[in-house]
Amino acid sequence: MGEEEEDNQLSPLLPSSSTSSVKRTGTVWTAVAHIITGVIGAGVLSLAWSTAQLGWIAGPISVLVFAATTLVSTYILCDCNMYPHPHYGPNRLRSYMDAVLFYLGEKNHKACGVILMETLYGSTLAYVITSASSIKAIQKSNCYHREGHNAPCSYEDTSSMLLFGAVQVVMSQIPDFHNMKWLSMFAAIMSFAYSFIGFGLGLAQVIENGTIKGSINGVPTANIADKLWLVFQALGDIAFAYPYSVIVLEIQDTLKSPPPENKTMKKASIIAVSLTTFFYLCCGCFGYAAFGNNTPGNLLTGFGFYEPYWLVDLANACIVLHLVGGYQIFGQPVFAFAERWFINRFPNSWFVNNYYTNKHRHRWFPSFQINPLKICFRTAYVATTTAIAMMFPYFNQVLGVLGALNFWPLAIYFPVEMCIVQKKIQSWTRKWVVLKSFSFVCLLVTIVAFIGSIQGLINAKFE
Repeated sequence: MGEEEEDNQLSPLLPSSSTSSVKRTGTVWTAVAHIITGVIGAGVLSLAWSTAQLGWIAGPISVLVFAATTLVSTYILCDCNMYPHPHYGPNRLRSYMDAVLFYLGEKNHKACGVILMETLYGSTLAYVITSASSIKAIQKSNCYHREGHNAPCSYEDTSSMLLFGAVQVVMSQIPDFHNMKWLSMFAAIMSFAYSFIGFGLGLAQVIENGTIKGSINGVPTANIADKLWLVFQALGDIAFAYPYSVIVLEIQDTLKSPPPENKTMKKASIIAVSLTTFFYLCCGCFGYAAFGNNTPGNLLTGFGFYEPYWLVDLANACIVLHLVGGYQIFGQPVFAFAERWFINRFPNSWFVNNYYTNKHRHRWFPSFQINPLKICFRTAYVATTTAIAMMFPYFNQVLGVLGALNFWPLAIYFPVEMCIVQKKIQSWTRKWVVLKSFSFVCLLVTIVAFIGSIQGLINAKFE
């Protein structure tokens, strides 16, 4: 395999209609950018609230445990890209779905497809909600600065969601992952920017308070049941903030070789997860230390911070710009999967297979191709995520539900089962018992997080 390797296998992340060779030029740093764009997003903003529910001991430990779990899962998946040899193949599995089909068969492939599409769709849905919260926060911040902190500044989400949706209609016409390098780099810079600002504001608030707020037990509640619901929901929020298993193989498929792609991807994962964990701990812990029991559900939009208003505005603007790229990181696999299905189902359809090229070239407006299916399907996809987000604009509760739904099956169960098949691990050997125990414990965490998050979503909807 070389840098200009040719590969004509279909991939859910390449233009399904294309039979041209694929030039893999990705490096460890482009992989880090893709990972950070996919991982640091809506989740980081809820971690201060999650830490507040869990307390000073359980909160940071939970973040570290989920980070370690994510790395274990990623390491397993990185070696599933090639079979039978993890470096030389010769069989290349270029997506999560391809790997599940190859190792675990058609039945698991169908089940995985349902869960995977729900997860990717849900992630883009959460990004619409988060972007609207940040746009609204900018409006409220300016209002509070003009009218005072007690002013009745109230803005609705609908127009913000429609604006973000309109931008995504345009951005969704990016052909595939191979054309997103620039967008991921930009989005990663934005994520670092608002994470630094959130960390800095929290630290400044702690210094201003002159004390570290919070307790070992976290936010007190009227009864044990309420406390358990909040703890379970907090675990779901943390689960949403980490796993990127669904895009590991897709990112790995963009990397050049040598060195072997799995080694590059593992190195990129260590760098990216270490950086995100540092920011997660800083934002979560300093946010809790600054506000204690009054920690907002969203650190930068819940208005624990009013001043300097321009810095709060800048942070929220960075969030929105980052989410423009984050939406595409999770939307592109859905687009490619659906388009590949349509091509296989309607091979002779002009609507599905014809591309129309704009021949009027300009150095600031290069030529591009238009496909009717891509325009219609991707626009409809963006429209549905925007519409559902308008119906359920509940930040923490939605993140918790999505985190719980995808954590065990996609980040743990399927990778563990693929590892057992690939490495031919026999039942009841030490490795088998360790992997199965790891999977079972994560299943229990998923169940309690899902229950707590559903309860929180129901309460938020009917309050």
